[in-house]
Amino acid sequence: MTLGTPGSSDAPWQLLDEVPAEQRCETLIIGCGNVLRGDDAVGPVLIRTLFEQGVPEGVRLADGGTAGLDVAFTMRGAGRVILVDACRTGAEPGTIYRVPAHEVTELPPLDGINTHAFRWDHALAFSTWLLGPQRPSDIIVYLIEAADVSANQPLSPAVSAAMAEVIERIRLELRPLMPLDAQVELTDDGYVRIPATLAERWFPGGTAIPQRDGAHLLLVPLHNSASGGTMLKIRNSAGDRSILVLGQLPEPFAPGVKTVAWEPTLHALLVQHVARYEAPATPAPTSPAPSSGGDHARG
Repeated sequence: MTLGTPGSSDAPWQLLDEVPAEQRCETLIIGCGNVLRGDDAVGPVLIRTLFEQGVPEGVRLADGGTAGLDVAFTMRGAGRVILVDACRTGAEPGTIYRVPAHEVTELPPLDGINTHAFRWDHALAFSTWLLGPQRPSDIIVYLIEAADVSANQPLSPAVSAAMAEVIERIRLELRPLMPLDAQVELTDDGYVRIPATLAERWFPGGTAIPQRDGAHLLLVPLHNSASGGTMLKIRNSAGDRSILVLGQLPEPFAPGVKTVAWEPTLHALLVQHVARYEAPATPAPTSPAPSSGGDHARG
């Protein structure tokens, strides 16, 4: 089977069915590559790793494999798409490229391309014609420079390290901008109470590492309980959480409602001003010393 060239003179394909409910999502992450060819497997391995670690609600994972045409159909129903694949440009192995999709979709005509040679970059160009208004407008591509794509080889150390970094970058992409009024509560007995909406978005693994940071407190999310850390306990049916941080609080600490902010360089949630401020004691006033000279009583 060969594909004709989508062009302005051709009528676009009419999608006769609605997007299935299970296919709708806020973010779709697609990993492309051949699992049997060394570093070319980095896309599917990344997808499997994210599946094992867990992802926030509204995120769908897809193994794009080597079937580029499937990528075009898989994107239906997604608000945005993050695509990961290996590349070979001659750069240092493990080099990471973050490319907006519009820079890789201006491709030559698709005349005569066999479906077996149809790659994900062809799929991005093809999806504009195929999906029309159903094509996601927000598409980002992560490419990782491969070292070895020999058959039946594991990921090279450089590509494994780069994949871990891409996973962290993706998790940052998944986190929405922190609301300006985002708050948590620090209790008298040393727990931080976190609203369900913040817990779901920022702590999808259900665990974190509390760390003191001067007068503030850091909560470093972990992707799963197997990594250790402190568990976020469910407080109520609404899904609010609490985490014990007493051992990381300064003495004395100040309970109450605290403003929080995401620290991207530390990959942590910053709980601000947990230390109690105590004004220095004001020294008691002293009486002036009696004068030792000058005027003397006259007899």
